[in-house]
Amino acid sequence: MATNKKTFSTSSPSMNPWLGIAAIVILFDQLSKITITKMFRLGDELVVTKFFNLVLAYNRGAAFSFLSNESGWQRYFFTAIGIAAALFIVYLLRKHAGQRLFCWALALILGGAVGNVIDRMVYGHVIDFLDFHWRGLGHFPAFNIADSAICVGVGLFILDELRRVNK
Repeated sequence: MATNKKTFSTSSPSMNPWLGIAAIVILFDQLSKITITKMFRLGDELVVTKFFNLVLAYNRGAAFSFLSNESGWQRYFFTAIGIAAALFIVYLLRKHAGQRLFCWALALILGGAVGNVIDRMVYGHVIDFLDFHWRGLGHFPAFNIADSAICVGVGLFILDELRRVNK
């Protein structure tokens, strides 16, 4: 005798799409870093436009090379912060999977954070290669795809908060 079993699931949205976005960021970030390290030596520079170069740089610190000249403890410190941030973001994604803009922001930040943690764990430093400058006024610190994803994610997070406040 066949029975018709119905399974009832909670209708809470899945966090899988957000983890997928983070995975895509990690993939592009790591592939770009592998490519640049195979094509360049440390300090090599390729002028692409009047305002943009590709350059291989290593960052042992955090954003804008903060603490990069320290004795090495910062590698473990920033790795731990990155891992803690990633775990907290996964928790937030699980809890708020239905909030699209918020989760886009979190997914981009997660992908960027994990991309840079991978660098710290594998190489002992973050690989940077995107170099923007403007009319001889100096160069913005070199950065990478992970950093870009984090910045876009923070921008989306701010936009989401502004939209939430205005409701």
